[in-house]
Amino acid sequence: MPLNRREMIQLVRAIEERREVLLAEIQRGVARSREAQYPDLAGTTHDSGDEAVADVIADLDHAEVTRDLGELRKLDAAVKRVTDGSYGVCIDCRTEIPLERLRAQAGAERCLECQERHEKTYKTL
Repeated sequence: MPLNRREMIQLVRAIEERREVLLAEIQRGVARSREAQYPDLAGTTHDSGDEAVADVIADLDHAEVTRDLGELRKLDAAVKRVTDGSYGVCIDCRTEIPLERLRAQAGAERCLECQERHEKTYKTL
């Protein structure tokens, strides 16, 4: 059954709220990366262990921002699908995506079965 007006409004609101949270997280992550100086993370004494920890911290900050940007792109794509009327329809099999899935992941573009198949097909190591 297609999404009704109330469900669509709730999902669009959830998308907007999540976008705001992600934008704030991205801004904090970028600011943290700019503010954190490598010597502050690694320490003033050259120690390979401290340098390794500093590298891991920098990599984690970068990975978090990258993950958040990916989710933000998915939400932006969901907004476009809302606009063009295809939101809530699987991009692969064209069946309706269950409301529970959209509530859990508002940017979902595939039904669960197609998403699992997609992840198995394009699995990265």
